[in-house]
Amino acid sequence: MTRTATENDIPELVRLRALLFDDLGGDFFNPANAGDDWHDTLARIFQQKLTEPDCRILVVDGDTGLAACGIGTIEQWFPGPHSRNGRIGHVIGMVTDPSYRRRGHGRAIMLGLLDWFRDRNAVRVDLTASREAEPLYRQLGFSDHPDPLLCWKP
Repeated sequence: MTRTATENDIPELVRLRALLFDDLGGDFFNPANAGDDWHDTLARIFQQKLTEPDCRILVVDGDTGLAACGIGTIEQWFPGPHSRNGRIGHVIGMVTDPSYRRRGHGRAIMLGLLDWFRDRNAVRVDLTASREAEPLYRQLGFSDHPDPLLCWKP
Protein backbone atom coordinates (compact mmCIF):
# COMPACT_ATOMS: atom_id res chain seq x y z
CA MET A 1 0.00 0.00 0.00
CA THR A 2 2.69 2.55 0.97
CA ARG A 3 5.97 3.04 -0.83
CA THR A 4 8.95 5.35 -0.64
CA ALA A 5 8.60 8.42 -2.85
CA THR A 6 10.79 8.81 -5.94
CA GLU A 7 11.85 11.72 -8.13
CA ASN A 8 8.87 11.02 -10.38
CA ASP A 9 6.54 11.83 -7.46
CA ILE A 10 7.84 15.37 -6.90
CA PRO A 11 5.09 17.20 -8.84
CA GLU A 12 2.43 15.28 -6.90
CA LEU A 13 4.22 15.87 -3.59
CA VAL A 14 4.16 19.61 -4.32
CA ARG A 15 0.44 19.40 -5.22
CA LEU A 16 -0.41 17.57 -1.99
CA ARG A 17 1.63 19.98 0.14
CA ALA A 18 -0.25 22.90 -1.44
CA LEU A 19 -3.54 21.14 -0.53
CA LEU A 20 -2.33 20.87 3.04
CA PHE A 21 -1.80 24.62 3.31
CA ASP A 22 -5.16 25.28 1.67
CA ASP A 23 -6.78 23.08 4.34
CA LEU A 24 -4.92 24.76 7.19
CA GLY A 25 -5.72 28.23 5.84
CA GLY A 26 -5.18 31.45 7.73
CA ASP A 27 -2.48 34.07 7.38
CA PHE A 28 0.25 31.95 8.93
CA PHE A 29 -0.10 28.87 6.71
CA ASN A 30 -1.44 30.53 3.58
CA PRO A 31 -0.58 34.25 3.56
CA ALA A 32 -2.24 36.33 0.83
CA ASN A 33 1.12 37.62 -0.45
CA ALA A 34 2.82 34.20 -0.72
CA GLY A 35 2.61 33.75 -4.49
CA ASP A 36 3.53 30.44 -6.10
CA ASP A 37 7.34 30.68 -6.23
CA TRP A 38 7.54 28.51 -3.11
CA HIS A 39 6.41 25.55 -5.27
CA ASP A 40 9.69 25.60 -7.23
CA THR A 41 11.71 25.89 -4.04
CA LEU A 42 9.73 23.01 -2.52
CA ALA A 43 10.38 20.83 -5.58
CA ARG A 44 14.14 21.46 -5.22
CA ILE A 45 14.02 20.60 -1.52
CA PHE A 46 12.11 17.38 -2.24
CA GLN A 47 14.78 16.50 -4.83
CA GLN A 48 17.48 16.95 -2.19
CA LYS A 49 15.63 15.26 0.70
CA LEU A 50 14.81 12.13 -1.29
CA THR A 51 18.51 11.18 -1.09
CA GLU A 52 19.17 12.05 2.56
CA PRO A 53 19.31 9.19 5.09
CA ASP A 54 17.52 11.16 7.84
CA CYS A 55 14.45 11.83 5.70
CA ARG A 56 11.77 9.37 4.62
CA ILE A 57 8.86 10.31 2.35
CA LEU A 58 6.12 7.70 2.08
CA VAL A 59 3.27 7.83 -0.42
CA VAL A 60 0.14 5.95 -1.40
CA ASP A 61 -0.75 5.81 -5.08
CA GLY A 62 -4.15 6.92 -6.32
CA ASP A 63 -5.76 6.32 -9.70
CA THR A 64 -4.08 9.20 -11.55
CA GLY A 65 -1.59 10.58 -9.01
CA LEU A 66 -0.78 10.31 -5.34
CA ALA A 67 -3.58 9.70 -2.88
CA ALA A 68 -1.53 10.58 0.22
CA CYS A 69 1.92 11.37 1.52
CA GLY A 70 3.81 11.86 4.75
CA ILE A 71 7.33 12.99 5.56
CA GLY A 72 9.53 11.88 8.42
CA THR A 73 12.79 13.59 9.36
CA ILE A 74 15.27 13.05 12.17
CA GLU A 75 17.35 15.83 13.66
CA GLN A 76 20.38 15.40 15.86
CA TRP A 77 19.74 17.49 18.96
CA PHE A 78 21.89 17.58 22.08
CA PRO A 79 21.33 14.55 24.35
CA GLY A 80 20.07 14.97 27.89
CA PRO A 81 18.37 12.95 30.60
CA HIS A 82 15.07 13.19 28.69
CA SER A 83 16.72 12.37 25.32
CA ARG A 84 19.49 9.78 25.68
CA ASN A 85 20.83 10.16 22.13
CA GLY A 86 19.25 13.45 21.00
CA ARG A 87 17.69 11.92 17.87
CA ILE A 88 14.33 13.68 17.51
CA GLY A 89 11.88 12.69 14.80
CA HIS A 90 9.40 15.00 13.10
CA VAL A 91 6.36 14.11 11.04
CA ILE A 92 5.71 16.80 8.45
CA GLY A 93 3.16 17.23 5.72
CA MET A 94 0.79 14.36 6.34
CA VAL A 95 -1.87 14.96 3.73
CA THR A 96 -4.47 12.92 1.88
CA ASP A 97 -6.17 14.13 -1.27
CA PRO A 98 -9.83 14.84 -0.34
CA SER A 99 -11.13 12.22 -2.79
CA TYR A 100 -9.11 9.50 -1.01
CA ARG A 101 -9.83 10.34 2.63
CA ARG A 102 -11.23 7.88 5.21
CA ARG A 103 -9.59 4.86 3.54
CA GLY A 104 -6.71 4.25 5.98
CA HIS A 105 -3.97 5.87 3.91
CA GLY A 106 -2.87 8.24 6.69
CA ARG A 107 -2.72 5.37 9.20
CA ALA A 108 -0.67 3.23 6.79
CA ILE A 109 1.80 6.06 6.19
CA MET A 110 2.10 6.82 9.92
CA LEU A 111 2.73 3.17 10.79
CA GLY A 112 5.45 3.04 8.13
CA LEU A 113 7.04 6.23 9.43
CA LEU A 114 6.89 5.05 13.06
CA ASP A 115 8.71 1.83 12.09
CA TRP A 116 11.33 3.94 10.28
CA PHE A 117 11.79 6.16 13.37
CA ARG A 118 12.18 3.07 15.60
CA ASP A 119 14.77 1.56 13.26
CA ARG A 120 16.78 4.80 13.46
CA ASN A 121 16.65 5.09 17.24
CA ALA A 122 14.57 8.26 17.46
CA VAL A 123 13.87 8.93 21.14
CA ARG A 124 10.83 11.09 20.43
CA VAL A 125 8.67 11.96 17.42
CA ASP A 126 6.92 15.33 17.22
CA LEU A 127 4.09 16.38 14.95
CA THR A 128 1.49 19.09 14.63
CA ALA A 129 -1.97 17.58 14.29
CA SER A 130 -5.08 18.98 12.68
CA ARG A 131 -8.28 18.54 14.67
CA GLU A 132 -9.43 15.90 12.18
CA ALA A 133 -6.23 13.84 12.45
CA GLU A 134 -5.60 14.16 16.19
CA PRO A 135 -7.70 11.08 17.15
CA LEU A 136 -5.65 8.90 14.78
CA TYR A 137 -2.35 10.13 16.21
CA ARG A 138 -3.55 9.61 19.78
CA GLN A 139 -4.61 6.05 18.85
CA LEU A 140 -1.06 5.48 17.61
CA GLY A 141 0.41 6.59 20.95
CA PHE A 142 1.00 10.33 20.53
CA SER A 143 0.27 12.50 23.56
CA ASP A 144 0.47 16.16 24.55
CA HIS A 145 3.97 17.57 24.16
CA PRO A 146 5.78 18.33 27.42
CA ASP A 147 7.43 21.51 26.10
CA PRO A 148 5.61 24.75 25.45
CA LEU A 149 6.13 25.79 21.84
CA LEU A 150 6.78 29.33 20.70
CA CYS A 151 7.53 30.65 17.23
CA TRP A 152 9.60 33.58 15.95
CA LYS A 153 9.36 34.84 12.36
CA PRO A 154 12.04 37.32 11.21
